Amino acid sequence: MRILVVEDEPAIAAFVNQGLTEAGYAVDLASDGAEALHWVAIAEYDLVLLDVMLPDRDGLSVCREIRARGRHTPVLMVTARDTVDDRVAGLDSGADDYLVKPFALAELLARVRALLRRAEIDRPAPLSAGDLTLDVERQAVSVRGGAPIRLTSLEFRLIQYLLANAGHTIPADRLTSHVWGYRGLGDKQLLKQLVHRLRQKVEQNPTEPQYVVTVAGVGYVLQAAGA
Repeated sequence: MRILVVEDEPAIAAFVNQGLTEAGYAVDLASDGAEALHWVAIAEYDLVLLDVMLPDRDGLSVCREIRARGRHTPVLMVTARDTVDDRVAGLDSGADDYLVKPFALAELLARVRALLRRAEIDRPAPLSAGDLTLDVERQAVSVRGGAPIRLTSLEFRLIQYLLANAGHTIPADRLTSHVWGYRGLGDKQLLKQLVHRLRQKVEQNPTEPQYVVTVAGVGYVLQAAGA
């Protein structure tokens, strides 16, 4: 497995590099956003470990550029900021997970393993329910036969799981575990933000959802019939 570590602080870069290398991963290092994008353009990575604060451009814009290039490589964002808004900003940029500094090596390795396991799972056949159709190859969803709407990797995993269980209420804890791949995150506020973003894309009126519906005190259900 090959990992790109994007970190401008030499001590942290050395610590992460040693830990990942000793765990058996091949590691490349980049110290700024431009170098990171250069490596992503010429090499295939199984995961990108991306610091938010970089000297030339922030990690959020780097992550957005990676996604704009059509790369679905798992991105683990690393930052010293730990508010819900900061985490949401990271996930909105296309990151798959969010790790707060300072962190223990054991936690970093656990996050990396979870993301790599999830990435190894073969993508299933296209899913559809009612007026919604999931375009697996494009990581997009179509509503009522319209043009494909691009999704972030987190939005994709959320609607994929809901579509696979259309008509069944999924508890919030189970959704959180599925989307992020482990129970450590466990932040229902982030799940609410993710559902809100998904509704903005698929619902005709996001304030009165017809597809992704909240079941109070339990979780969410995808209504297959739609409108």
